[in-house]
Amino acid sequence: MATIPITRRGAEQLKTELHRLKTVDRPSVINAIAEARAQGDLSENAEYDAAKDRQGFIEGRIQEIEGKLAAAQIIDPTSVEAGGRVVFGATVELEEEDSGEQVKYQIVGEDEADLKQGLINISSPIARALIGKEEGDTAEVQAPGGIKRYEIVGVEYV
Repeated sequence: MATIPITRRGAEQLKTELHRLKTVDRPSVINAIAEARAQGDLSENAEYDAAKDRQGFIEGRIQEIEGKLAAAQIIDPTSVEAGGRVVFGATVELEEEDSGEQVKYQIVGEDEADLKQGLINISSPIARALIGKEEGDTAEVQAPGGIKRYEIVGVEYV
């Protein structure tokens, strides 16, 4: 099984979600199923069907998270010694060459990516273009509107 890179923060978020699913969501859906069963005929019971669907989703998500955590390779960006190169977990400050607009992204795992918070997925086009580059290098990214060029202004491991 291949390992999945994830930051310590991302692993903690998955563990928190797993705990909530097992201790809050699973018991509540079991109660909802029991209440729906008590109403009698299950063949036309929408509450029962909805509760069973929710139970299936919860159980599937529990299995998914457990699998990801089992395959996770937790990487602490503060302990990375990459010598100024862009690697997984690095926070990269970029300047778009045409507009001069500056942005800051941290390269993270798939489950923790959130563009609004500046967290980009390791497999995204921009992250793939940045990996291995150093401060002062230029990265070309194939965007929907054409190729964008970014200069790497700074690389941090926080």
